[in-house]
Parts: sequence; structure tokens; C-alpha cells
Amino acid sequence: MAIKLNITRGKVQRPQKVVVYGPEGIGKTTFASNFPNPLFIDTEGGSAHLDVARIECRESWNDLLETIKEVARQDICKTLVLDTADWAEQLAINSICTKYKQPSIESFGYGKGYTYVSEEIEKMLSAFNEVIESGKHVVITAHAKMRKQELPDEQGAFDRWELKLTRQTAPIVKEWADAVFFLNYKTYVSHSDNGSAKASGGKRVMYTSHHPCWDAKNRYGLEDMLDMDYQNIAEYFSESPVADRKSQIKKINAEGKALKEQLKELMERDGVTEDELKELLSKSKNFDERIPVTDYADKLVPKWDSILSKLGKDLF
Repeated sequence: MAIKLNITRGKVQRPQKVVVYGPEGIGKTTFASNFPNPLFIDTEGGSAHLDVARIECRESWNDLLETIKEVARQDICKTLVLDTADWAEQLAINSICTKYKQPSIESFGYGKGYTYVSEEIEKMLSAFNEVIESGKHVVITAHAKMRKQELPDEQGAFDRWELKLTRQTAPIVKEWADAVFFLNYKTYVSHSDNGSAKASGGKRVMYTSHHPCWDAKNRYGLEDMLDMDYQNIAEYFSESPVADRKSQIKKINAEGKALKEQLKELMERDGVTEDELKELLSKSKNFDERIPVTDYADKLVPKWDSILSKLGKDLF
């Protein structure tokens, strides 16, 4: 049996999944507050200095998951911000240790504890996907940590910035995201006349592409390094993300229900019976007598005056 291929073409506009991370104090939370109409899920109190809408989730991992799902069901923001991922991960770890009565995640042995953590983070990302489907952007902030990267063949080592998450969950979060932006200070080194070097600057910048010294990516064709200014990426985060398919279906269903009620009111007002409408509709090749007349409301209501004339009914 041949399979029908549902081929589409062109760019698909949808809300975006973004990870923003950097060292402490760089301004991750402030940067995230610039996204369209943000609602913060605050796991560490980092948004206290900002005039933003927030829901505090600092105690319960299950409360955090349910909060995300509830935001997906309600039209209360344009962007949902989790601030921060590493504190949220700690809530997951605490929940797992309590459930299995273990003093720490290391106590499980053979890495089993970290497998549980990965499963919980995947649940969180799945809940965030529901938020995306509801037409909202999702922004996850995270702290950064530096790790020594060893080169093969004894070539040496260098420092590398990564998400401050466990090694098992960081790749999952990065893969999930459409964009990973690394925020840091750009330091310039100047040399004096006597040859000594002096570091200066401290300009805040945003790295958007992968580099041996940090994780980053984007799908927008951005320059590798930008000033840490939201306006440099604002065009990719529309104030009105495309409505999700579920919302569109709900709207269509609501409109259809309203038309059916309107048709019933018109029939009652003008003394038109269902049999009369069926007889009139039977002259159309598209009419199916097994389908209720009210299902044709979208065709009948706009032409009601014409229908009354054909039935010999008074228009007034």
C-alpha cells in the first residue's frame, strides 16, 4: 500500500527555544527580561531586582513541572523564562533523593542517580514543548562553569565554558534548544613599551556560535560575537508568535458552535423546519442527508435571506 507523503515547503514560523548562560553577575536574568512579555519561573530569586511577572518555584520539583504545564494551558505571557536551569536541576536531584531515600545523587552507584536526573530533565523539556505548542517562546537561563579540556596525544589542555549542569543533562538541554547564547566579558590585552601585557576592558558580549572554549549555537545566521544587547536578536522573537495548532482548532470549533446556535435561532424565528432545509439542500450534489442540517450552518447562515426567499418565507 502506497504511503501518502505530506510534503510542505518554506520556513515554518514558530516560537523559539533559547538557552542563555554565562558567569555569575553577567546579566542573564536582565537579558532574558527583554524577551516579549516574559513570565519568570524563579528558582533562585534572581529576578527580585526586576519589575517582571514571576512565579517562585524554589521548593518542589513537581510544583515546577506542574507550573510549566499550567502556563502552557493559559494565555498569560508571550515568553516563559526558567531562571535558572541549574537550580531547577537541583530541585530534581532533591526530589529523586527523597523518593529513593538516598543521602545524595552519588549514593545510587553506577551512575543510576544521574540517569534518573536525565529522565526528570527530559520531562521538564517535554513540558516546555507544550509551552512552545501553545504559541509562547521559552527561554532557559543557566550559570556557566569552567572545565579543563584535555587535548589528545599530550598536546596540552585549555579551559572551556559549559552549562553548569551535570554532564548527563547538559547535552540534552543544548540539543533541545534552537539557540544557545553564551554571555561573557570580552577582555582586551594591551602591551606597554617595555613589552609587559595588561588586561583591560570587560565589555559584555554574547557568543552565538560553537567555539573550542565555549558552547553556543544559533539558527539565525548571527555573527559569532555580538554586543550583549537584546536588540541584536529581537527580530527573531516576534511579539506575536504563530498561534499553535491546538488553539487554532479550538477557535474553529468555537466559531462552528456559534454558527450552529445562530442557525437554530434563525430557524425558530422564521418558522423554518429541518425537513424544509433538507429538501432545499438535497438539490446540491454536496449534501449528505446523514449529516445534521446544523453542520451546514457555515453555508446557510450567511445566505439566510436568500434561503427564506427560496422557501417562500417572509423576509420580515
